[in-house]
Amino acid sequence: MATPVSCFHCGLPVLTGNAYTAVVLKEERIFCCPGCQAVAQTIIAGGLESYYQHRSEPSANPEALPGVLPDELLLLDREDIQKPFVSTSDNISQTRLLIEGITCAACGWLIEKHLKQLPGVLEATLNLSNHRLFISWDAEQVALSDLMKTIRHIGYAAHPWQPDKVSEQMQADNRRALRKLGVAGLLWMQVMMASMATWPEFNLDLSAGMDGLLRWTSLILTTPIVFYCSSEFFTGALRDLRTRHLTMDVSVSLAIAGAYAAGIWSTVTGQGDLYFDAAGMFALFLLSGRYLERRARERTTAATTQLVNLLPASCLRLTAEGNSERILLSELQQGDQLLVPPGNLIPADGRILSGQSSVDESLLTGEYLPLTKQPGDTVAAGTLNIEGPLTIDVVALGEATQLSAIVRLLERAQSLKPRLAELADTVAQWFLISVLLIAAIVGLVWWQIDPSRAFWVVLSLLVATCPCALSLATPTALTTATGSLHKLGLLITKGHVLESFQKVDTVIFDKTGTLTEGKLTLKRILPLAQLNEHDCHQLAAALESHSEHPIARAFGRTQLAAHNVSSAPGLGLEGTVQGQQLRIGRPDYVSALGDYPAPAMPSAEGQWLLLGDHQQALAWFALDDQLRADAPALLDACRARGWHVLLLSGDSSPMVQHIAQQLQIEDARGGLTPDDKLNVLKDLHSQGRHVLMLGDGVNDVPVLAAADISIAMGSATDLAKTTADAILLSNRLSSLVSALSVAKKTRRVIIENLGWATLYNGLVIPFAAVGWVTPGWAALGMSVSSLLVVLNALRLTRFSE
Repeated sequence: MATPVSCFHCGLPVLTGNAYTAVVLKEERIFCCPGCQAVAQTIIAGGLESYYQHRSEPSANPEALPGVLPDELLLLDREDIQKPFVSTSDNISQTRLLIEGITCAACGWLIEKHLKQLPGVLEATLNLSNHRLFISWDAEQVALSDLMKTIRHIGYAAHPWQPDKVSEQMQADNRRALRKLGVAGLLWMQVMMASMATWPEFNLDLSAGMDGLLRWTSLILTTPIVFYCSSEFFTGALRDLRTRHLTMDVSVSLAIAGAYAAGIWSTVTGQGDLYFDAAGMFALFLLSGRYLERRARERTTAATTQLVNLLPASCLRLTAEGNSERILLSELQQGDQLLVPPGNLIPADGRILSGQSSVDESLLTGEYLPLTKQPGDTVAAGTLNIEGPLTIDVVALGEATQLSAIVRLLERAQSLKPRLAELADTVAQWFLISVLLIAAIVGLVWWQIDPSRAFWVVLSLLVATCPCALSLATPTALTTATGSLHKLGLLITKGHVLESFQKVDTVIFDKTGTLTEGKLTLKRILPLAQLNEHDCHQLAAALESHSEHPIARAFGRTQLAAHNVSSAPGLGLEGTVQGQQLRIGRPDYVSALGDYPAPAMPSAEGQWLLLGDHQQALAWFALDDQLRADAPALLDACRARGWHVLLLSGDSSPMVQHIAQQLQIEDARGGLTPDDKLNVLKDLHSQGRHVLMLGDGVNDVPVLAAADISIAMGSATDLAKTTADAILLSNRLSSLVSALSVAKKTRRVIIENLGWATLYNGLVIPFAAVGWVTPGWAALGMSVSSLLVVLNALRLTRFSE
């Protein structure tokens, strides 16, 4: 087979014999497909050839971007559809588009320059941080659909962008929290300067009038800090008192209100310390800690809400007259009949009324080979129709579809609390009750000793011992670790995972789609006639280029043209290449073309396709599933921790032992039913082992449900994902290696946080009780303690892929 070279546009490998070429930067360049070639030619024709000099990363392959249908784009020119995301005034329209395919800063330059060359485009500005394009244009000169086609021609995909309600609410909350933090900081600095001028230590010898003015100034500046910036603390305290569940909001509110009330008394009487600076400092540092916690939580939420929309934007609905009309997905209703052409995503759960095809259900089943579908079979939303047109009856939409179950996993991930976090909350609540009792006792004692100091001592005690750090110790670490793991491609859906990682001593792997890629690659070509490997490959690739079947991707591209290609679902393809009638697929299907006996398969391993004409068989093609490149590293990481490793597969072929030999797995078993796998797990549990299971198929669900920790691959079945404790969204096993490190460090950070919070609160109580800690120092100590806990947790973000 020919040596692969890289495509000049996207960097993907391409066989030199199949290359498409174009002159770029005064040199002939090689491209992998006509899409990359066309994009390069469009860029050159627009006078933007220098893009290739300045880009820092290969461009996206245009054929890998989501497909765009001309009539679907035309829907976007309708005023009713544009209304939610396009604003128009005096024929000048403005909108924001989300751009796919951006790889570096040069992409932004290319998109902006190319659009600004179009007549009617007034402004085009791309935000590289979020890939959103702001565009303004004259609606009479150019249509929105034409702008999106233009973006497509230079190798990018554009979609209308609308912020969802969750994102908008998160941004609003974030702006409000930042605004409160800014106001508190600005006012507290002014309060500090005014208050310090009244301190005897500075010996400023102020007049009575100036002293009073500074006190009233401090009161006025502190009031917004208490009633605006600290409002969430008082709201939370009232809620807690109504529900009889004490949290740190109660302690915080008592401390801020107490310091503020003491400051008012001092201002009115003109005697004693102000303590407005203590109230302001307390509020500022507590708001800082909560803001950092909020940002850590947002990293997780933002990552999990950026899901790719797996449903098409529009579909073809059949009318009563039998014609088809393109409508938006939002206009679809249950009971409608749809036409789904080959190569299109199925928009809703339904039942096939007519047509026969193969459907790629890898999204739901994890099975990389499409399933043959015929009238009466059911199909699911988000799956891909491959070979023939289908007419389906819609039976479920929106939240009722199987696809929606994946989205609901995110809600569970946010709602569940791990045992360690619940324990920390309980400890913090009892600690708060104890502190309130101690404060009452200390207040009574000081009232007997020195009534003038009793209030200040109690206030210092309440401020210093606020259990903020104790309450933040576990959730901040777990939230930050969960966000870091999600960036690495591992979505935690149950709270106990990070804790339970420390107990694991055995790991069970599935084979297909887990340790292997779950997709076919071309391994061997065995010519059977006078043609060589290269010629056989070219003929096969010409036929397969007309198919959307996953098998076709294994053959790559060729410049040979195939004509009159027809597909027989589940059997193969037939067509004419260079005047020669050919078939490729199952041996019996191919040999039936010339009524000759099918040759025997060369080997039982892998999947073999036969290529033949009307006279003879021409070549065998061996396709096989490939071992994931990062599988050995994961196995090494498991062995380094002393874990016992098993390979349990439903595959009865010799590939199970072959994979086991490659990965040096001693205990490998094939041909197992779900019950067999579950019995193996029960035996391991009876031996006292803690088991981690990694799988992706329906037959893995019982084991995933029963294992101590279960992780489903991102390509796993919907049921497997629902059952699992975590989902490997990226399908990269290297993410699990990082997850083991994150889990170990998370436990250490939690212990450090709890240790520091307990030590601080335990030590400060006696010092505050004897009056050695002023409210100002108490606020500083508590705030610094909370900040240290949050900053220590943020160390968990320092993990890269």
